Amino acid sequence: MASEGRKRLALVASKGTLDQAYPPLIMASTAGAMGWEAGIFFTFYGLNILHRERLRHLQVSPIGNPAMPPPLHALPMVKVPNLLGTLPGMTAMATTMMKGWMSKAKMPSVEEMLQMCIEADVRLFACATTMGVMGIRQEELIPQAQCAGATTFLDYAAGADVSLFV
Repeated sequence: MASEGRKRLALVASKGTLDQAYPPLIMASTAGAMGWEAGIFFTFYGLNILHRERLRHLQVSPIGNPAMPPPLHALPMVKVPNLLGTLPGMTAMATTMMKGWMSKAKMPSVEEMLQMCIEADVRLFACATTMGVMGIRQEELIPQAQCAGATTFLDYAAGADVSLFV
């Protein structure tokens, strides 16, 4: 249960792309800044956000992302973003574009957002089951990540005022 009248936020992060790393980190760091308890359960590709090496190389995939604007607005194939996404170098281009947008908006990097969460005492749960599935060892994760099973997180989430799957 949340301690002494503090609200609690429980989040599940299952995606490990650059654009999908921001929502749980923004929500958790904001909750922490508001004095809430917050915890994020990282599972499947979401574990990349806690992985010491992979964290630095998160990308945005233009394939299957219909909201992704084309990099060159003059291209006649605007209505077929998935076809454009298959071209060599498009993932790198989409990633560079996203990083540029974030920088222009003065948004912290994913690493900085993660550090803000750590400073706000956000609990970072790494799903033990999917760590095994994904071949990730505890020593590959940032030191603040707590390897935990689903039961541990469900006990935490049971006392949450707000629970989200982001």
